[in-house]
Amino acid sequence: MDKFLVFTIVGLSLAAIYAVISSGLVLTYTTTGIFNFAHGAIGMLAAFAYWQLRFDWGWPAPIALAVVLLLLAPAFGLVLERVIMRGLQGTSEATKLVVSISLLVAMIGLANLIWTPGESRPMDTFFKGQKVDLGITTITYHQAITIVTAIVVAVGLRFLLYRTRIGVSMRANVDDRNLALLNGARPDRIGLLSWAIGSSLAAIGGILIAPALTLDPGSLSLLIVNAYAAAIFGRLRSLPLTFVGAIVLGLTEGYLAAYLPGENQYLAGFRPAAAAIVLFLVLLVMPNPRLRTRSQLREFFPAPSPSGMAMVAVAVVLAGVVMVTTLDTTSIISYGQMFPLAIVALSLVPLVGYAGQISLAQLSFAGVGAIVVAHHGGGGSPLGLALAVVVTALVGGLVALPVRRLSGIYLALATAAFAVALDRWVFNLPDFDIGPLHISLFQLGSTEIAPLKVFGYAFDTPSRLLMLSAVAFSLTALVVAGVRWSGFGRQLVAMRDSEAACATLGLNLVWPRLAVFMLSAGIAGLGGALYGMQLGSVSPERFNLVSGLPLFMLVVVGGAGLVGGALFAGIGLYGIIPLTSALFSFVAKINAVSPGLTGVGLGRNPSGVIPLVQEGVRPLRRDRVVLPAMAVAMVAVYALRQADAYGNWPFVALLLLVFVVANAVAGARARPGAAERRAAAAATSVGDLDWVGITSPWTSGHLAQLESAFAADGLPPMTVPGRSRAHDPSLPYGLAGTQIREWRGHEATPTAVATTNGHSAESSEEVVHGHARG
Repeated sequence: MDKFLVFTIVGLSLAAIYAVISSGLVLTYTTTGIFNFAHGAIGMLAAFAYWQLRFDWGWPAPIALAVVLLLLAPAFGLVLERVIMRGLQGTSEATKLVVSISLLVAMIGLANLIWTPGESRPMDTFFKGQKVDLGITTITYHQAITIVTAIVVAVGLRFLLYRTRIGVSMRANVDDRNLALLNGARPDRIGLLSWAIGSSLAAIGGILIAPALTLDPGSLSLLIVNAYAAAIFGRLRSLPLTFVGAIVLGLTEGYLAAYLPGENQYLAGFRPAAAAIVLFLVLLVMPNPRLRTRSQLREFFPAPSPSGMAMVAVAVVLAGVVMVTTLDTTSIISYGQMFPLAIVALSLVPLVGYAGQISLAQLSFAGVGAIVVAHHGGGGSPLGLALAVVVTALVGGLVALPVRRLSGIYLALATAAFAVALDRWVFNLPDFDIGPLHISLFQLGSTEIAPLKVFGYAFDTPSRLLMLSAVAFSLTALVVAGVRWSGFGRQLVAMRDSEAACATLGLNLVWPRLAVFMLSAGIAGLGGALYGMQLGSVSPERFNLVSGLPLFMLVVVGGAGLVGGALFAGIGLYGIIPLTSALFSFVAKINAVSPGLTGVGLGRNPSGVIPLVQEGVRPLRRDRVVLPAMAVAMVAVYALRQADAYGNWPFVALLLLVFVVANAVAGARARPGAAERRAAAAATSVGDLDWVGITSPWTSGHLAQLESAFAADGLPPMTVPGRSRAHDPSLPYGLAGTQIREWRGHEATPTAVATTNGHSAESSEEVVHGHARG
């Protein structure tokens, strides 16, 4: 009985901490619509700041607490909202999630820069050693303070949200921001207040739990995973249900610590994964969420052209040839990981980019593929590689089946819970049998993977494995592009635009979700198998949730709906970042916190980096003189490198120089001269503008011409519905300000996609002679 009471108090203390943390998470989501994945990292920084003031500098506890909770934490929240979060209005759930993930990575890097990792930083509890005797058991002052704090937070938040005018405005702001604005609310000020309070609550939770844990940036930041389940109990909206969920979660962990047999190898990892399992189960029994209606998104991902995809595929293979003929063996092993991880990143393109579904478990699926090819690869047989794809696709289907009705942040949390359960528990299980089937995972902490053999030819050297991965990426990229061109791909894009509209038209929403999830998991399994072959031996730590977050982040930063976004993620994660960090020590420090800058960048350009690059090299791609000349120059530079005329660094510098000069020359050739601009302006009268884009090309001068005509008639300047900062004035407009963005084959023929009020019209019937139907 004493043991039960002791661990009940322990569980309630944990529950109180989870309640405080999750209430801050619910507050920011309820009032701003942004799920803050970096919520735990804010608490981590607050805990470190409190340790610095209280224990390293010797400040009194009340003063240190006041500075952290009433000054530093709210100020940090205000800066986040003003600089980053305010720019996320009108972006997708994936973009918002990536911004918060980038902040999580940046805050961990910032903590490691300020406080040297690995050093011991003991942090005492409040009133250390003092207890309150309750008769049948005792409770420490720290536990009592924690429980009382949670009660005060619950009462205070309930009063704020339901008994004050500002609280009502905060709740109304996320329901309908425009309507709240019309009724006198100030959404920007509400957002500032919400993030300030939410950051303070995260700081309270971080300071309260830090004495029970090692003061480590990673462990404290990822504590938020345990608070997810409590927040989901309240469906990210109800504070009372959130506190109920926190109590259930805290007591579960307390009783598991007391009564779970620690000597059982199969149950040893169950307790660390308990919160994730509870989260997954809660998501399964949640009421069906409403179907997503048409949303005002600023992202735009045009379908790739066949010629463009052929160029990308050939360029990747040529890049592989250049790498294996110029780099030494050590560098080939290091940079060879780019292409397998790029294949894993490619699995996110149909799922996130086309279908608008978020998965944080892709690297876990890659781990399943590595396990299958390690134990059932037949010593490097191609059938083993095919089996890895099939088995991983089936596992993806098993995960997608119970969560098929979830989308957005709920699906992201479900897949995150699955990933945590795998890396904390399943991947560490010993061998076991399911009927006649023997299951073997990571034996002794790692597993060996034999290289692939095709018709007696073994890919058993780093160079051969790199070329195998480069060719595999090119072929898989063509498959992914083929999905986008197909009717299935158009249905996925339609689902992304509006699930409700698809359901109204009678489209089945279940099988496309299952199919795209299985396709995505299968591609991730292929990447994981090739990744294991590249390394030769892999451990479960390479496939955990934390390792997968930067990959997901870089895909969205590059462009989640584009094949180039996946290539950007692979090259960035295992090419550019390690290379620059190894060359310059100060760059390594910048790389530690640079992910936070992606929050600002994505808020201003949610379509990612690749569309900007495509726009920048468009004149070069169209120039039939400069492009071949650049290719010849690059071949000459490569030939001189093969002749040992210079080393690798001059070789890379010369390639970049050739590209920059060629792009500048092509851009200068594409710009019309002053005489041409005057002739075009004189040839087009205002009365003919209705036919611009149909009978004559659209130019940037037509917009100014329209605005001048409106001003002459006493009308306000013309505004384009849905126009964003990514607006391209070189693209034509049809009726009602519809901007035609996608072209088939060449720029003179408009094809299936037009954007109306910021949305894509995927049917070719919606574009008639360059005009989109209203």
